[in-house]
Amino acid sequence: MSHGRHVTMLTEGTYPHVHGGVSTWCDQLVRGMPEVDFNVIALTGSGREPVTWELPRNVYRHTAVPLWGPTPPRTRRTALRGKARRRFTETYETFLLSLIDPAAGGFSEALGELAQLARAGRLAPALRSESVLRLLTTVWTRPGLVTAEAAPTLHDALTATDLLEHALRPLSVRIPPDSVAHAVSSGLATLPALAAKRLDGVPFLLTEHGIYLRERYLGYRTAAQRWPVKALMLGFYRELNSEGYRQADLITPCNQYNRRWEERGGADSDRIRTVYNGVDPHAFPEAGPEPEVPTLSWCGRIDPIKDLETLIRAYAFMREELPALRLRLFGPVPAGCEEYRLRLEKLAAELGVGDGITYEGRIDQVAKAYAAGSVVMLSSISEGFPFSIIEAMSCGRTTVSTDVGGVREAVGDTGLVVPPREPETMARATLALLRDDARRAELGRMSRKRVVEKFTLHQSVDGFRHIYIELAGQPVLPVQAGDDWTQRLADPWYKDPWNKELAADGSLW
Repeated sequence: MSHGRHVTMLTEGTYPHVHGGVSTWCDQLVRGMPEVDFNVIALTGSGREPVTWELPRNVYRHTAVPLWGPTPPRTRRTALRGKARRRFTETYETFLLSLIDPAAGGFSEALGELAQLARAGRLAPALRSESVLRLLTTVWTRPGLVTAEAAPTLHDALTATDLLEHALRPLSVRIPPDSVAHAVSSGLATLPALAAKRLDGVPFLLTEHGIYLRERYLGYRTAAQRWPVKALMLGFYRELNSEGYRQADLITPCNQYNRRWEERGGADSDRIRTVYNGVDPHAFPEAGPEPEVPTLSWCGRIDPIKDLETLIRAYAFMREELPALRLRLFGPVPAGCEEYRLRLEKLAAELGVGDGITYEGRIDQVAKAYAAGSVVMLSSISEGFPFSIIEAMSCGRTTVSTDVGGVREAVGDTGLVVPPREPETMARATLALLRDDARRAELGRMSRKRVVEKFTLHQSVDGFRHIYIELAGQPVLPVQAGDDWTQRLADPWYKDPWNKELAADGSLW
C-alpha cells in the first residue's frame, strides 16, 4: 500500500500522546504493518501534549489537532454576509433542531454544510457571532422542546455554543484524498473522515473499542453544566455516533457486544466485521510462581471509568478475612485525573486499608505487573476488549473482571466475571479463587491456551491488513449527477479553499 493508497489514522485523546489501551492497539497496528504508510491525526486537548510513543518509520506524518485553546490559525475573521449568512443560519437551525429533537432529522446534510464552512476557515467565527446565540435561544424555547423547569438561560446558550464550536473543529482537518481514513473511535475522531468521504470520496473505516456514546452518557452524569447544555451535547454525540455508523464503509468492533450497540445505532450488519484485539504470547510469557504474599494486581490508567472505588471497597472487604492481602495498582495518572487519585487514597484511608495499597505508576515491562499478582483484577464500568485481561491471560494468570463490553468474550470459562459496581460480589468471587490454589493454577493454564488459540497479535494485525487492502482497492466514489454537492465540488475554489477568496456576491461560503 505504500505505493498506492495509504492510511490516515484518526485518534482522540490517545495515540501517540497517551500510553495503554487504545494507544497500545494503535502502536501494534502501525508496527505490525511496516509496508503500510501511516498519517496519524491526533485530536488532543491543547496541542501541547508530548508524544509519548516512539513513532516507527512508516508513520510519515503526525499532526496534533487541539480541540481547545485559541481558534485555528487559518480561521477567517470576516463575518458571513448576504446569501452566505442566510444559508448558514438555515443550516445551523436544522443542525440544532436535530440535536434537540431526534425526530427532526437533517443532521447529516447540516453537518456536510458545516464541513464546507470549516474547510474554508469560516465556521469558528460564524459560531461565535451574537446571532448564533439568539438562534439557539429561539430554538430551545420552541413549544414542546423543553420544560419550564429546565428552561435554558443565556449562560446555557453561551456554554453550549462554546462547546459545539470546539467539538466541530475537526471538520476543518483535511485527509489526503488518496488514503483510507481509519477512525479508531466513534465520536469526534469521525468528523474528518465523514467530511473526507462526503466531499472527496475517501473510504472510511471505523473501529470501536469502548462504546463512545455510552461513555459520554456516563461522563455527563457528573458534568458541571445545567441540564439543557448536557441534553444538547448528548444529542450532538448521539447524532454524530449514528452518522458514523451509517456512513462508514466498514465497521470493525473488537467484540460482539460492540456490534450489538452498532446495529442498534443504525449500522448495516453487512458492513460490520468483528476483529478481536490480540497480544504477542512471546512478549507476555507465562509468569511463573505467584508472589509469596497473596496479592491482587491491577493494570491500567487511574481514571474514573476504571471504577477503582469498587476495587478498593472489595479489597477492604477481603482484608477482613485475609489481613496479609496486598493490592498493587500499576499505571499512570493521566492529566486531569489527579483529583481522582487523591479521592482513591482518601477512600482507602477511610476504610482503613491504605497501608496495603501501593500505586506503582507506569511500568515499561507490563508483563511484570501481571506476574506481581496472584489474581489480576478489572473493575471498570466501561471497556471494549481490554488488553489488561488478555495480557494477564497470556501470562497464565486468572482474572476477576466486571461484566462490561467484551470482557466475557475474552475470558470465557478461564476466569470469573462479576457485575460492575458490586464490591462485595467481587470480593467473594476473588476470595474463592485465593482459597483454591489448584483451581487458580488450572484457570491460569486455560487462560494462556485461550489467548494462543484465539487472541494473538498476528491474527488481529492480519485482519486489518486485509481490510486496508480491500478498502484501498475501492475506487474513489464519484459524485452522482443531481447530487447537491456536484456543482460545488467541480469548482476549484472548493478544492483549495485556503487560497481562494469568497465570491463577491456572497453566494458561496
